[in-house]
Amino acid sequence: MTLRPPWRDIAAMDNPELPRSLRVQAEACRALGSPFHGDLLDLAAEDLEAGGPVAALVTPWADASLRKLFDDAMPLRLLGGLHDLVLSGDDPALVATYPKPGREADASTAWIAARAALIRHHDRIAAFMSHEPQTNEVRRSACLVPGFLTIASETGLPIRAFEVAASAGLNLHWDKYRYQFGDSAWGDPAARVAMDTEWTGPVPPVDTLVKVIERAACDRRPGDLSDPVQRRRLLAYIWPDQFERLDRIRAAIDLALSVGVSVEAADAVAWSTRVAAPQPGAVTVLYHSVFWQYMPSESQTALAKVIADHGAAATPDAPFAWLRMEPPPEHMSNMELRLTLWPGGEDRLLATAHPHGAWVKWLN
Repeated sequence: MTLRPPWRDIAAMDNPELPRSLRVQAEACRALGSPFHGDLLDLAAEDLEAGGPVAALVTPWADASLRKLFDDAMPLRLLGGLHDLVLSGDDPALVATYPKPGREADASTAWIAARAALIRHHDRIAAFMSHEPQTNEVRRSACLVPGFLTIASETGLPIRAFEVAASAGLNLHWDKYRYQFGDSAWGDPAARVAMDTEWTGPVPPVDTLVKVIERAACDRRPGDLSDPVQRRRLLAYIWPDQFERLDRIRAAIDLALSVGVSVEAADAVAWSTRVAAPQPGAVTVLYHSVFWQYMPSESQTALAKVIADHGAAATPDAPFAWLRMEPPPEHMSNMELRLTLWPGGEDRLLATAHPHGAWVKWLN
């Protein structure tokens, strides 16, 4: 008697939003410069519809709406689980099919190995997918830093920098990186992490003196860079055919370990209430990137109130700034850099940007 594979009767196969989410994310991956992941997700969608092993891995989302699937980043969890397996070297057949410098990869060939890996390593990949993505795109600092320069220029004060949803804290020491904004540069010329971006618009105030006198960060589940498994998890969410991004995050991890980056495990609302109130003699900046959309609505409301309360307490000698790089609700594929600075509290759109910081259009 031939036995049916255990995933063949799984209810997830009946939810059309699951393969749809994989295909929508596939198009997003291609648009953001990862054709390999785009093609891999299309093949994963076909596998799901055919009752393959992908179905067993997405059962926690069997009844999920498309919005829920993207809020949870389910397609990216699946990709991350496979890339984590590659980075570990624990599945040599899969490793042999993935991109590496000097070798193009064929997604169709890779999918044959990936499908087998999903069966062999089901429990491991399912465990990986049970944890929300911990992304820490370093080049988002290329969008955030012009905001910090604007804040320093307009207040003339040193900065207290507090990041919420900081993951492993790779964007906490933004002032230790080197940036190229068109024909202008900012930061230490000898920095270990140097990044450029396709810059359009006026140059930000790169001649401004920036002094960070205090910095801290929190995350609900921060990454521990001293743990090689957690370091690999961060790398797993960098797309494997984007070698420059992988090199950049590895250099940023090395720098973070050398300076002793620390991210507190804490709720963003309670932590911001406790640590980020304005203080005389400095501008206090609460900042985040690609975080707001993942918060429950009640948490968004609560954090917005904390921010408004800190803003109301601000004075010319103790200003408060809210700097954020987040997608607008109507166009989730691009980011907006917004700044609200108190006293005053005017909400300003400073720039639009690529989600990974590949380009910035400065509007200020």
